[in-house]
Amino acid sequence: MKLSNSAQMREIDNYVIEDLGVSGSALMSNAAERLASAAMERLSPGGCAAVFCGAGNNGGDGIGAAALLMGKDVRVRVFLIGSEDKLTHDSKEMQRRLHSLRGKLEPFDVADDIAGFLSDCDVIIDAIFGIGLNTALRGEALSAVKMINASRAFVISADIASGVHADTGAILGASVKADMTVTFSLAKPGHFVEPGCTRCGELRICDIGIPRDIIDGATYHVFSVSPDEVSLPPRRRVSYKGDYGRCLIVAGSVGYTGAPALSARAASRMGSGLVFLGVPEQIYDIMATKLDEEMPFPLPGDKNGRLAANAAGGILNRANDSDVCLIGPGLGSSPEITDLVLSTIRLVKTPVVLDADGLNAIASDLNILSEAEYPLILTPHPGEFARLGGNLSTEDRLHAARAFAYANNCILVLKGHRTITAMPDGTAYINTTGNPAMAKGGSGDVLAGMIASLIGQKFTAKDAVLAAVYLHGLAGDMCAAEYGEYSVTAGDIINMLPKALKSVASEGI
Repeated sequence: MKLSNSAQMREIDNYVIEDLGVSGSALMSNAAERLASAAMERLSPGGCAAVFCGAGNNGGDGIGAAALLMGKDVRVRVFLIGSEDKLTHDSKEMQRRLHSLRGKLEPFDVADDIAGFLSDCDVIIDAIFGIGLNTALRGEALSAVKMINASRAFVISADIASGVHADTGAILGASVKADMTVTFSLAKPGHFVEPGCTRCGELRICDIGIPRDIIDGATYHVFSVSPDEVSLPPRRRVSYKGDYGRCLIVAGSVGYTGAPALSARAASRMGSGLVFLGVPEQIYDIMATKLDEEMPFPLPGDKNGRLAANAAGGILNRANDSDVCLIGPGLGSSPEITDLVLSTIRLVKTPVVLDADGLNAIASDLNILSEAEYPLILTPHPGEFARLGGNLSTEDRLHAARAFAYANNCILVLKGHRTITAMPDGTAYINTTGNPAMAKGGSGDVLAGMIASLIGQKFTAKDAVLAAVYLHGLAGDMCAAEYGEYSVTAGDIINMLPKALKSVASEGI
């Protein structure tokens, strides 16, 4: 799904109004109708609603909605945050409609008994700020948001919950906690990126009269990944294991045998034809006992049970006979590991996925990213991302991920709630699946194996990563539904993959 930032949305609105001659009041009237319609689902004639408005066009949407609700015999009070003198031209037209029905704008700072009125309300419409807000809430706006959040009424936000930054999802001091957001024409990144996504409630994207060709013709850089955008092609009836990829995983060390096993099992479940697992010789027997379908093989280890520097030859021989190489789960850290990972990246001729200690190994030499045969796929959690030099200090995960991937010509999978996948061309994709049940050790190892599997099956790197991230979260959602959010393990996610895969796979031909 295409996501529009605030500047781009303003450009589209201005073009439609100034170049195509569509009146701003017509667009505002349509927005108001969509808000009123959503509110009426929770109201009946004689019901009670409150509308909180700012002086901008977002406020005009709310004022227009209030007028429509009054026309349906709903008891409505409209509270204005800001000065009536600063109402936009189109908002004043909505005000005239409200006045024609004997409604009025009540200045928030002098309105009587707002809290008491809200206690009787069925619905509150939040139209204080729209997508243009970029400073922290304060004064009357902050007080109004606190009152809205304290109410038990159903809260509908116009375009975006007031206090959420539309482009970043950041909370600007405080924000409305909406039960539903009615947004116009296009969704915005702030609806999907954390923490803004947690204030959105149900998201409805409503047409307000902007021509479809204008929306479709614009260039977008940020997208969300939704169910209808993920599918797996059918497999040919006449095929064999060699058609579905040779996946090499280099992982593990003494004390860390679970991570490589999880990655290998996940790769098999995702459909790899052959999965090879290179591990230090000290843990080979353990891995051979753990795994049946996957094929572990021993590599030289050091005295601490980690891969030794002279394991490079064995890794390269296997890697250049494989379709993908995943490096890192449970690998451990040492100068020898760092040299081994860097030399492998320089010399291997197949796509490389770096996870966990594979990421730590390149943290001191990001120049290696430009030396790889293919753009590397990096899968850091926030701590690993920071070690790679990623900047999350501004709480703008989306910008940080996009900037890193573009600067380093790599594919970055920034894990977390609403995982962000950023591409070397500066585009980014926000995942919509997953839940807190997946906050367990081993979940990332499963994802890394899934990504490697699809790349090995000749999916494009972009399609492989987006599908794997989505299906990983979907399997987690299915696990949470069946087991609850406390008891899900990484192994459960692997075992749920067949059900997740079946939900998006086409029949064979």
